[in-house]
Amino acid sequence: MPEYIAPVKELAFVLDTVAGLPDLAKRDAYAEATPELTHTVLDEAAKLASDVFAPLNVVGDTNGVTLDDAGVHAAPGFVDAYASYQESGWLSLAIPEAHGGQGLPFALHIAVSEMWNSANLSFALCPMLSMGAIEALIAHGNPVLNEQYLAGLVAATVTGTMNLTEPQAGSDLAAVKTIAVPDGDAYRLTGQKIYITWGDHDLTDNIVHMVLARTPDAPAGVRGLSLFLVPKLLTNGDVNDLRALSVEHKLGIHASPTCVMSFGDSGQGSLGYLVGELNQGLACMFTMMNHARLEVGLEGVGVGERALQAARTYANDRRQGSAAGHDGQVPIVEHPDVRRMLLTMRALTEAGRALVAYSAGALDRAHAPVSVDEAAAEKHRLELLTPVVKAWCTEVVQEVASLGVQVHGGMGYVEETGAAQFLRDARITPIYEGTNGIQAADFIGRKFLRDDGAALNALFADVDATIATVRVGTDADAAARLKVALDEARQAADLVRAGADDPSVSHAQAWDFLMLNGYLVGGWLYLKQLIALDGYDTDDEFRAAKRLSAMHYLGSLLPRVHLHSAAIRSAHIVAMADSAAV
Repeated sequence: MPEYIAPVKELAFVLDTVAGLPDLAKRDAYAEATPELTHTVLDEAAKLASDVFAPLNVVGDTNGVTLDDAGVHAAPGFVDAYASYQESGWLSLAIPEAHGGQGLPFALHIAVSEMWNSANLSFALCPMLSMGAIEALIAHGNPVLNEQYLAGLVAATVTGTMNLTEPQAGSDLAAVKTIAVPDGDAYRLTGQKIYITWGDHDLTDNIVHMVLARTPDAPAGVRGLSLFLVPKLLTNGDVNDLRALSVEHKLGIHASPTCVMSFGDSGQGSLGYLVGELNQGLACMFTMMNHARLEVGLEGVGVGERALQAARTYANDRRQGSAAGHDGQVPIVEHPDVRRMLLTMRALTEAGRALVAYSAGALDRAHAPVSVDEAAAEKHRLELLTPVVKAWCTEVVQEVASLGVQVHGGMGYVEETGAAQFLRDARITPIYEGTNGIQAADFIGRKFLRDDGAALNALFADVDATIATVRVGTDADAAARLKVALDEARQAADLVRAGADDPSVSHAQAWDFLMLNGYLVGGWLYLKQLIALDGYDTDDEFRAAKRLSAMHYLGSLLPRVHLHSAAIRSAHIVAMADSAAV
């Protein structure tokens, strides 16, 4: 497997021009995020990702994890790698200083996290879930609970998990049956959870499980769910009544233990503590889930970058066939179809990176606004784009990773090159944290129709405003292409709004409507990068590469807006289909 080289220059450019890091650094909350500090953080993260995490990617894939009477044991090298991560304080990067963190922008954390995901997705999943647990405790935890567990999570000496799914429930959380019985100031939990990522391991002594359960007298359905913190080790050092029954044998991410967790096996029940208010568990859990959805979108970008690097290296090294203007065999990158595949991989990955970075910048501006109006606008923009980040980025990485196998040819279909692992690892991302069908339903229902399109119209207006700033040169051609796509997107939005009275039609339109807007926003952010490029301090090679990928996206990939629009117009076929005939 080729080595991973973090795209530090690209990450810095996107942070500056898309996430708006220079503007964020002018705000008191992020004053420490100077260019010097930012570049130091990126450079140091790149070393850890390339030198420590990346070499373990194939090791973890080959060896997986093991389970015995002592619990789950990580793949070889992972314990030491995690120790390096923990000792350097990486998890605390974007945690507020008031809670023991470094208080840097979330956008910078996202850039660093992309490197972890590219280098080793299985490893990166562990701190990602810890971040979600931290967010939930900061937002909903009581002072006593936070004093006991938050510091350990921030210091990465304790890890966190998210426990939602049960064998009979799947994505239908209304069917959750895990019971939490009051016991003084605590609760005793009994039940079983499945698909719990990093549910048990030996990277740290303690693990904090954030568990959805219901009290005996709770209302039925999701209205009766509460959120509980259930530690592996109690404050007195005793082992809580919980264990990993098994670990799943999966298509990919072999080094990430996906556990079946049992709570209360001994009969006494797992000791847990209420997070937030009773029967408000889903609202509390959504704090974790919304964070995770941004991070899972980023997983798509990270794996896409790694697949691209491997394919590009192979295409430059592998000599086969002849090409006009060359004598003898040529590197396969000289063949136009290979260049098409590589450019598509790069353009989709860069568009996803920009989408995540822009959303992270919106989160930072919402947390440290210059006005009440800005806070509201950035919050609404983040809410609108969160399902797009999660679903669009994880859909396109399927294409990127598959093209990576194709570039390798027959060698891509065997495990020797590593191309197959990227495809296998990426396949979980459209399923994680709410399938992409759920994300699409959320986008079309809660994020579009609920406010009669106000949030999306505001986004369209911003796209229009960017287009209006371009009048001459090659950027004008890019702007014209984006304008055509924007007009199509507006027509599709009108069509969806007109059919909103029939939920079956709306749900049939949802996936294409989300994908359409993902491609549109990708094109918009590419245009913003092109506009910023001339005034940015970088080298000519970087400029040429950025323009090439931007023009390939705007010319060859942005027109997919029309494909998804056509599918939206034909969604009634799906809506009216007899399920028995499908």
